[in-house]
Amino acid sequence: MYYRNALRLRLQLGAAMLALVVPAAVQAKSNTAPAAPADAQAQPAPADQAAPADQVTAPTAEEIKDVVVTATKRATNLQKTPIAISVLSSKDLQDRHVQSLYDLADGAVPSLRVATFEARQNALTIGIRGIVPLDANQPAREQGVGIYIDGVYLGRQHGLNAALFDLERIEVLKGPQGTLFGRNTEGGALSLVSRAPSGKFELRATAGVSNYNGYNTDIHVDFPEVANFSFKVDGLIQHQDASTANPLPGQTGWNYYDRRALRVATRWKPVDNYTADLAVDIGRDASTPFYSQLLNFNPNNCRGTVNGVNTPAAAQPRCVLPGTNPTSFSGTIAQLPPLVVINGTSRMDVADIGVPQQPSVDQTFGVSLTQKWKFASWGELRSITAYREVQSYQWDNSGGAHRPPVFRPTLVNGVLTGNAFSRYSLANLWQQQWSQEIELVGSIPRLDYVVGLYYFYERANDDAATPNTNTWNATGTAFTINDPTPTIPGLRSLDRQSRAEATSYAAFGQATYTPPIANDTLHLTVGGRFTRDEKSGRLTIVNNIPRPFAFALNASRFNPLVTLAWDAAPGINVYAKYATGYRSGGASSRSVTYRSFGPEDITSYEVGFKTQFWDRRITLNIAAYIADRTGTQADFSVVQFDPITNSNRNTIETVNAPGTTRIRGVEIDGSITPIDGLTLSGGYAYTYTRIPQVVNPVTGVLQDFFIVFTPRNAANAALDYAYRLDKMTLKLHVDANYAQSTQTFDQYATRNDASFLVNGRLTLADIRLNDSGARFNLSVWARNMFDAQFVYRRDPSNSLGALPAAVVVNGQNTFPVSSVNNILGDYGNFNAPRTFGVEMGFKL
Repeated sequence: MYYRNALRLRLQLGAAMLALVVPAAVQAKSNTAPAAPADAQAQPAPADQAAPADQVTAPTAEEIKDVVVTATKRATNLQKTPIAISVLSSKDLQDRHVQSLYDLADGAVPSLRVATFEARQNALTIGIRGIVPLDANQPAREQGVGIYIDGVYLGRQHGLNAALFDLERIEVLKGPQGTLFGRNTEGGALSLVSRAPSGKFELRATAGVSNYNGYNTDIHVDFPEVANFSFKVDGLIQHQDASTANPLPGQTGWNYYDRRALRVATRWKPVDNYTADLAVDIGRDASTPFYSQLLNFNPNNCRGTVNGVNTPAAAQPRCVLPGTNPTSFSGTIAQLPPLVVINGTSRMDVADIGVPQQPSVDQTFGVSLTQKWKFASWGELRSITAYREVQSYQWDNSGGAHRPPVFRPTLVNGVLTGNAFSRYSLANLWQQQWSQEIELVGSIPRLDYVVGLYYFYERANDDAATPNTNTWNATGTAFTINDPTPTIPGLRSLDRQSRAEATSYAAFGQATYTPPIANDTLHLTVGGRFTRDEKSGRLTIVNNIPRPFAFALNASRFNPLVTLAWDAAPGINVYAKYATGYRSGGASSRSVTYRSFGPEDITSYEVGFKTQFWDRRITLNIAAYIADRTGTQADFSVVQFDPITNSNRNTIETVNAPGTTRIRGVEIDGSITPIDGLTLSGGYAYTYTRIPQVVNPVTGVLQDFFIVFTPRNAANAALDYAYRLDKMTLKLHVDANYAQSTQTFDQYATRNDASFLVNGRLTLADIRLNDSGARFNLSVWARNMFDAQFVYRRDPSNSLGALPAAVVVNGQNTFPVSSVNNILGDYGNFNAPRTFGVEMGFKL
């Protein structure tokens, strides 16, 4: 459902602004000479006219250019911007064969962590500097890192792994960005900047093939300017067959994707001081999860009832589930069916059990209107009007027999019968969002400023069901496929259904003052943002029964920022920064009571050192920070009794944990061009995190918590070399990326594996066949060149005793007995295998 009427109303707002702005702009042109852009002093060339990736070679010393960023709402030199920023240019993305945001999970930026939600590629978990929410995959929950496309915030995790369009760059802003970017930017922000229409004809196209029957095609057409209008069209196709095959005929395997995307952009420039950019994009991302393997079997050697006596918990403490304090264990460890394969050392090429599996599908649509009017030498008025939506249809049967229900045959009418298994996680989400931002950006003597207003509205609803798709025979030597009716939308028994909406209003301002002292080398920046959030929701179904649960939250925040920067010497810039941010509150639809929770807040102190020397052949940037987070949104897996169905249910309860979460870190990045044509670069991130122990809200047990997907140490290095031949350029890129092991579930100390990945690309570029101006390039590339295999996500919950059911003793809930009946072992997901291919590019 697209709510087109609402879309039209909001676009009419942008059109109304346009009608007001253009006559004034035309009048201004007739009365005054064209003014230089507000940010021209810091921008050596228009950012949207940067050379395409296939034109760029490794620089000589004389060719090293300033990197331009827009992190402060104006174009500035990266080295002079007092923010820790990493920039991935279009060339960087091409060299690494980055097709979607998940391809950045290899460690392209050490402090940026990207992971699948569960094993699913259709919803991503993105973190920076230890702010990595584990379960933001619900309508009333938020991310901790803001994702922006051309200044438009994306409200949901769903749809984030869509194909990337023709990007000029990705800016990774590290640390709280609460002043200029607003809510849900505790850890930082990812700003994706698209290449705008140039008004000059250009045709670029790439076609490639790769292993796993992969292929990719993209085409970008810039049309000549006509009557002050410029047009640009981008189209993309990306496909890969499954890397783990599904033995069930007619069903899709795992780690499959098929992405299609189209974007049309129009630039209208009727006068020199006014620009309107209208962009429309649509995308479809079909994918399957990574395969979830059984890594071991009962690794803690847990025991339950032996000879009629429960095993004391004190005798096997490694079997105790975090947040519980049982006195004993009951039950028995189930027999493992002979068809089930245990493999914790290597990625499986073929699954052991065939199951129904079809691709999950995310469909995205967006339209934005960005207007800029340079009405005076001291100011530019900007407006960003946008509508976006995502529809997500999830089909995840990656666990098979590697997670409960375990194999336990029972007598039915005197006949031994196997049980159902293979949990098919089915979920749908529909989301629509509208946003309007107005900015006034400008400069007066000794003062650069930006002030603005922001409005955001979002509504979303979801549902989820988990039918089992297979049934064992009595001996576990064979299985049958169950009736698919419970998997059909509209016929499912829903575990939950919810809907939520949120409205956010903000006013913000930031100014940088350069006092007339110290030869104008000191710069003081002060800013602040006031935000008002209004959020509400309803949990309408639990256990397939209508429920009356609802929540409403209203919260306001003021997020200040203070930065002192010093141009210590030519090419040396030092800064100290105080910044704040927050993540909005909400409610967990996995809770049977729809328990709500409030915002969490972060305060950060940072010092940075940015340098360039040896004729800019060497760049070295260092940042060190201390961040304290309060109101941490902590998720607890608990068993709650549902009085309506008279049964216990595994749920997730989220609370704001007391105490202060401490995050400390150091980041280093740099590059060196020792000889013309050769560039060596690298980065390092050290991240220390500590969450105070938290009392489980149901069991009352004090337990540890961990920040997930945040390695203590992460690093990368890259080599880029270009050598000019007679009628072409030979280009080589190699990068290596390391990450230390880290927790992947916030309640468990269990870690994933450390990782080391190498990617590479060899290109014959700028091949000229004649004097027509057409150029070709031919590339061979590889990701995970040496086929490294490691478990990137490890779940130990099925190796531990079950969540105990409550027993009332003297009016108090106690949880004395934990069961081992569902223990199997750790299950987890290996990283993607080596992929390699050949690409040919064409430019006219």
